[in-house]
Amino acid sequence: MTFELNHPNFIAWNKRHIAEFGDTGKLSIIPTKKLAIITCMDTRVNPQSMLGLGDGEALTIRNAGGGVTEDVFRTLVVAQRLAGAREIAVFHHTGCGGTMFTNETLQAQIAKETPSAVEEAKKIDFLGFGEAGVEGSVKDDVRRLKASTLLLEETVITGWVYETHSGNIYQVA
Repeated sequence: MTFELNHPNFIAWNKRHIAEFGDTGKLSIIPTKKLAIITCMDTRVNPQSMLGLGDGEALTIRNAGGGVTEDVFRTLVVAQRLAGAREIAVFHHTGCGGTMFTNETLQAQIAKETPSAVEEAKKIDFLGFGEAGVEGSVKDDVRRLKASTLLLEETVITGWVYETHSGNIYQVA
């Protein structure tokens, strides 16, 4: 597989960003809406755009599948204790790659492509959605967040699905 490298363009792309930077550097680290969004790394999912949010209004935590992992908990503790987040919204989306694999199928692919990584891959839960599907995985994540004693008691936690084919969102938890 070949592709065109991106990093040689970073400086030029950054100059376009600087031209529109404005007062962004003066924003507080505290999100004005006190909102933290957990979502997938998928390029079709842009939380600020889909919710009409501006710079500085919400924190966004992204990973493969948008799942609530140990690192997401670590990030949420920092978001609450140091950045004032009091509301958490979990957003998963239709057409997510998390519906297309299990630990076993991904580990088999790794074994085929990179045999030296098999043992390391066995130590990772890749958090595919499995039988739960997209809506079920959102509900599971919301339950996990609500059960945690790490989060502040007054935290409002909701769960949503973003439809990548239409741009629509709907609440499931």
